[in-house]
Amino acid sequence: MHCDPRFSRVREAFEHNFAQGLEVGAAFAVYLDGELVVDLWSGLADRRAELPWERDTLAFTYSCTKAVTATALLLSGVDVAAPVREYWPEFTAPVTVEQLLTHTAGLPVLESVVPVEEYEDLPAIAARLAGQSPLWEPGTVHGYHALTYGFLVGEVVRRATGKQVGELVAAEIAGPLGLDFWVGAPDSVMGRIAKLTTKPATPPAGGANPMAEAARDPNSLLNRAVGNPRINAVEGGANNPVILRAGWPAAGLVTTARDLAGFYRALVAGDILGLDTLADAIRTRVKGQDRVLGLDSAFGLGFMRPAMTFYAPAESAFGHTGSGGFIGLGDLEHRLAVGYVMNRMDNAPAGSLRGYHLVKAVYDSL
Repeated sequence: MHCDPRFSRVREAFEHNFAQGLEVGAAFAVYLDGELVVDLWSGLADRRAELPWERDTLAFTYSCTKAVTATALLLSGVDVAAPVREYWPEFTAPVTVEQLLTHTAGLPVLESVVPVEEYEDLPAIAARLAGQSPLWEPGTVHGYHALTYGFLVGEVVRRATGKQVGELVAAEIAGPLGLDFWVGAPDSVMGRIAKLTTKPATPPAGGANPMAEAARDPNSLLNRAVGNPRINAVEGGANNPVILRAGWPAAGLVTTARDLAGFYRALVAGDILGLDTLADAIRTRVKGQDRVLGLDSAFGLGFMRPAMTFYAPAESAFGHTGSGGFIGLGDLEHRLAVGYVMNRMDNAPAGSLRGYHLVKAVYDSL
């Protein structure tokens, strides 16, 4: 493990999370000016088996995947201003690629039930969306496309390149950069993936948990958006190899904190997209109350921007969180990259206080 003395507050915050019983296992990494200045890990990767969290322990990071999928699309040469049907002729809705990336397409819910047997057949899942009608006029409001984002954007990538997002990421990002980084984990790394556990939902100080309440309401857009295909339909949920292998482009990234931060380090350095392309991609396109989440959110082209759903002390930050508290963050102005992974998922309404304190400690150390 390593922590530059300038970032002693980060080590203290990391250790505090464990001392307060908030973690089972976790890792946190920070790059500054391209240098790895924080690389911490502790706890158990598998609580039942009492297996320690190691330097190379991997985690299933849920929606941190979305920023990676956006990057894959931007690498593919797709014109984001073009109608989706230009790449996917069977797609009938009047939606542009940009509207898919900004969660304004009006397709947050998959109307037909996806059977478990289809979970690893991404083109088949995408085909279910091809003829759906938007729930609102595309481009007028934004609402988080929790799972459909990946099937929609991923199918555009596949039609444009002939490759699934996971294949493109392996060839164009993970391979060249030497990252432990998969959208769809191979069998060879299954033994290194931390076992997720879930912390019971707790309301925030001073009130109810509106997002958790919406997630439990079978009629809410949020419940419908996250419930089909349903990860917990398979035994063990996201710990099941079916989910880990599937490579859903909205929730399928398996990586370490160091390599998640390494992805953002490469973005900030201009090594993946180029700085002009990145600056345009992270420019805020939509901001305000999210039709699905019921909270304020903000998005560029697939990247979250600072809002209730993505805590960052600097307006220059961008990235994506993952359900339960995972964080991937970059900051061009501060030349910063951050990765946080763990295995005790939090049900807080907008991210995790553990991650909040870690990110705050990073910025306080600059």
